[in-house]
Amino acid sequence: MPERDGYIAGVPCWVDTSQPDPDAAVDFYRGLFGWELENVMPEGSEGKYFMARIRGGDVAAISPIAAGAPAMATWNTHIAVDSADETAAKVSASGGKLLMEPFDVMDAGRMAVCADPEGAVFFLWQAGRSKGAQVVNEPGALNFNGLNTRDPESAKRFYGSVFGWETMSLGPATEMWTLSAYGDQLERDNPGLRESMREGGTPGFENVVASVQTLGADQPDTPAHWSVTFAVDDADAIAEKAAELGGQVTVPPFDAPWVRMTVITDPQGATFIASKFVPENRDISAGAGASVGAA
Repeated sequence: MPERDGYIAGVPCWVDTSQPDPDAAVDFYRGLFGWELENVMPEGSEGKYFMARIRGGDVAAISPIAAGAPAMATWNTHIAVDSADETAAKVSASGGKLLMEPFDVMDAGRMAVCADPEGAVFFLWQAGRSKGAQVVNEPGALNFNGLNTRDPESAKRFYGSVFGWETMSLGPATEMWTLSAYGDQLERDNPGLRESMREGGTPGFENVVASVQTLGADQPDTPAHWSVTFAVDDADAIAEKAAELGGQVTVPPFDAPWVRMTVITDPQGATFIASKFVPENRDISAGAGASVGAA
């Protein structure tokens, strides 16, 4: 089901984009995805936080770049935790860095900003009033999160220690982060899901929480980073629309296992993936198509 009301610990639950000019980003993403956008900061606040919604359900957000952060537009992955403080301590103990110590976001929740040993930035989110994305896996909504790394073995040790993630291989350069408790939750909410996954040729995929892709030698200047993927109903049309709105098609639409996808950079430089589910592409090799590890 595309509607969600909370996430268990260890599951990516939210994405937002930090932008030099949030108002301009609102125009771009409204035009691209048809999002309903509202500044939800209290009246008189200096900053803005534009909540993006589909049918009234939260899907993502647009904000200014935080004070002291690099002046570059990014898409940010937030991972659900039971305790931001306890998980932040695990990050430090496992070789990662705390870029921002845990802090309260009014009554919405408690968060921390972290980097893994390679420098890939991610956020911890301990839910309060805001539990994460309410609409997922439909056009214009969050579909997937992925780590792009040069050292997958080190990443496995770090994220396994912090979140308890394991991996499932899809080929020489792509694996999936898995969490069996997530599959258990989805099976409870959707009885028969595991059986349908087996029948569909993707046994174990119900446990998947994110992907991990090894950056290739053809991307020597691309740092390790987390990426976000939005579902679309037509990857070719969304690439054309993004260009019309002032964005850049970083990787033109191409076919990959189970999907047709494209990589887009918005007018201020934040990159994301747009992906259409294509069952007919199930037998395409995992190494086919262009690399999507753009920063």
